[in-house]
Amino acid sequence: MAWQGWPAAWQWVAGCWLLLVIVLVLLVSPRGCRARRGLRGLLMAHSQRLLFRIGYSLYTRTWLGYLFYRQQLRRARNRYPKGHSKTQPRLFNGVKVLPIPVLSDNYSYLIIDTQAQLAVAVDPSDPRAVQASIEKEGVTLVAILCTHKHWDHSGGNRDLSRRHRDCRVYGSPQDSIPYLTHPLCHQDVVSVGRLQIRALATPGHTQGHLVYLLDGEPYKGPSCLFSGDLLFLSGCGRTFEGNAETMLSSLDTVLGLGDDTLLWPGHEYAEENLGFAGVVEPENLARERKMQWVQRQRLERKGTCPSTLGEERSYNPFLRTHCLALQEALGPGPGPTGDDDYSRAQLLEELRRLKDMHKSK
Repeated sequence: MAWQGWPAAWQWVAGCWLLLVIVLVLLVSPRGCRARRGLRGLLMAHSQRLLFRIGYSLYTRTWLGYLFYRQQLRRARNRYPKGHSKTQPRLFNGVKVLPIPVLSDNYSYLIIDTQAQLAVAVDPSDPRAVQASIEKEGVTLVAILCTHKHWDHSGGNRDLSRRHRDCRVYGSPQDSIPYLTHPLCHQDVVSVGRLQIRALATPGHTQGHLVYLLDGEPYKGPSCLFSGDLLFLSGCGRTFEGNAETMLSSLDTVLGLGDDTLLWPGHEYAEENLGFAGVVEPENLARERKMQWVQRQRLERKGTCPSTLGEERSYNPFLRTHCLALQEALGPGPGPTGDDDYSRAQLLEELRRLKDMHKSK
């Protein structure tokens, strides 16, 4: 579309005028008239992405995003007073990883050096829930690791950093993370007691998205990947601030880690994601076994994290763009004759399109 080449400021002005026209038509036209029907067709055909860009900009750059987050927080606390899922901590030779269910499907985490009684929080979106876990564990919060700026991952930064005066807030300087005190770059390491946590730049979901890799060597256990909105059990995040090539490169960064690395994602999306994976690869036995386990867990409202990267390679379609079986399952390529093969980036885009269609049914 022509507007996609416009400067951001022009897109904003055009979007505001478009919204004004929409409001005027809806106010003055009778229900069911041709103008209303034409407006609906216009929205569907020409302005969906533009309106989304405006809404996303309002969410990430203005106080409206914070108000929306606060509304999410209130609703989730009322609906799930004890959290959306039952979770179990993992203990590895003096290091504990504690998943904290927050909002309607998010996970925050406490990473604890049990000998030093020091804790690191990952994406503390509900400060009340995270603080309750800190007090229950009897630890001192010394650092917050924020994967990205979205309020459902960063909303608790202010309250927790004010409550714990020596707490440092880490994240990418490219991502406008609230209350950031210590910017991180790719491969920077945060050290807390025995914890050695490496930041890996994984843009795509947002420009400055980071994932955090807890090195297992100091405590002789598996490494742990806190993936935010890059990677989920059998899924990956949406590409809001990049393109398919950017997201593919970030996923390849994760693919370079060991099979025994534990995956701690930012959301509980396992059952939905595995359902889609079954549409794409219905004969994948690894997916079928995992789905049966996940369904048993969710019947009891139990969490499904962590999985391992070795498992994810076997059934997560977004990590299998190099697999011939997946390309064959998607059918003809994107060329005009259907004879061309998908590139890996095109395959990723096609998977996202199919996933959106699957979710809307």
